[in-house]
Amino acid sequence: MPYVTTDDGTQIFYKDWDGGGAPVLLSHGWPLNSDAWEATALFLAQEGYRAIAHDRRGHGKSTQTWNGNEMDTYADDLACLIDHLDLQNLTLIGHSTGGGEVLHYVARHGSTRVAGLVLVSAVPPMMVQTDDNPGGLPIAVFDDIRAGEASHRSQLYRDLADGPFFGNNRTGDVPQGTRDAFWLQGLASGTRNAYECIAAFSATDFRPDLDKVDVPTLVIHGDDDQIVPFEISGRLSAAGIRDAELLVYEGGAHGLPDTERERLHRDILRFLRS
Repeated sequence: MPYVTTDDGTQIFYKDWDGGGAPVLLSHGWPLNSDAWEATALFLAQEGYRAIAHDRRGHGKSTQTWNGNEMDTYADDLACLIDHLDLQNLTLIGHSTGGGEVLHYVARHGSTRVAGLVLVSAVPPMMVQTDDNPGGLPIAVFDDIRAGEASHRSQLYRDLADGPFFGNNRTGDVPQGTRDAFWLQGLASGTRNAYECIAAFSATDFRPDLDKVDVPTLVIHGDDDQIVPFEISGRLSAAGIRDAELLVYEGGAHGLPDTERERLHRDILRFLRS
């Protein structure tokens, strides 16, 4: 299996499905791994693109490190992979936490290799409520997730999958297999890694990153996202990134790569071809 080794010795697992065309790199959400993007990666490769997806450190098949479970290191790990594969004219697509990761990569490492950016149900600009971010979610929301991770993480992932992540608590029609895949991927993460990643996705201030984006950007978000509410995330990111295009999926849940797969694929493909 392919791995790249970072400066601190961490091994980052990645998939590289080369359809012969321009590269597209897919970054996953918490507490998942590259398997969360497998349908999209297959679609893009079949459409002639080079589809790449990695497991964030501490997730999936990558090293379960003790340290580095924060957004600066995630972005640096991504830079290591991009440099290792010498990717050019690259489109970065990030879902949820992965949206923060790809945005922070551009802000931290520049856009020399990047042609475009797609943020799907992404966590920027900043999720947690603070004095200068009064519209954010109370920290108690994330403390509850941390408590679940620490006390009974298997049940936490079960509850998220059966409830708000895919909107199954609204519709009751999300396939059992889809929900089981979330639970299984979550348990493949390291418990310290997943615990610390909660702060990475909720408390990282991505607001300064928005001004640094200088490539075409597509923001896609569901207006019924119960995990990363649209009003504090997608709407503000689209407003803060120069000339960003915003697509709002009416009634859309957080797990759009599964719940709105065909529509999402069409929108990504249109963006790639534009």
